[in-house]
Amino acid sequence: MAKKKSTSYMSAGEQIAGVIFLCVYLIVLPFATAPLFRLVERLLGTDIPETLQNIIYYYTLLAITVIIFHGYIGRTTKRFADNLGESCKTIIVGIIAMYGLNELVFRLTHLLVNNRTNLNDSTISAQINSAPRVTLLIVILLAPFVEEVLFRGLVFGNLKLKSRAVAYVISCVLFALIHVWQFAVVRQDVTYFLLMVQYLVPGLVLAWAYDHSGTLWSSIGLHAAVNALSVWAQTR
Repeated sequence: MAKKKSTSYMSAGEQIAGVIFLCVYLIVLPFATAPLFRLVERLLGTDIPETLQNIIYYYTLLAITVIIFHGYIGRTTKRFADNLGESCKTIIVGIIAMYGLNELVFRLTHLLVNNRTNLNDSTISAQINSAPRVTLLIVILLAPFVEEVLFRGLVFGNLKLKSRAVAYVISCVLFALIHVWQFAVVRQDVTYFLLMVQYLVPGLVLAWAYDHSGTLWSSIGLHAAVNALSVWAQTR
């Protein structure tokens, strides 16, 4: 069987703009978004509901992602269309692997941080209760697309050209970090960083899905499917 041709390449412009966007997404937006919306509310003289803020935020991220990476998205979409069967198999195997490995990691995390709640999951649960349709749109469609383009397409895909091992490590760590670090800073409690362990398995499996299939749409589909199953489990 011929080895899959890598489609992780990006143009120089996509790489430069993507790295800047990733830095803003990781470091700036977790703390700047709320003040920016308060400023807009004062300028407009009106309150912007939290649900509307969330949808504006993620649609803005989506628009920026498409603008920066439209060429890369087109290339990886062609790869997906050419290898649809293999991509679907990858998603199915990824779901099985994700839940099997997550059970092991959950037990380990419970031993390490028994007194720490995953605030990211708690936030999503609260948003589902208050605005289910908008939250489902974000969690199942918008967030997976943006995160996969950044962490798997940009970080993993470009680093893989130099070292596959380094690509897995750095993409997984950054993916885990974005889900917990702002809570550690706000609560001024570094033990929240231990919750990163819960995101290492998803980061690993999602990177594998992209690496194995050669198209980012496999990891996007897997991410969306896992989030949908998680939401379904929370609302049963």
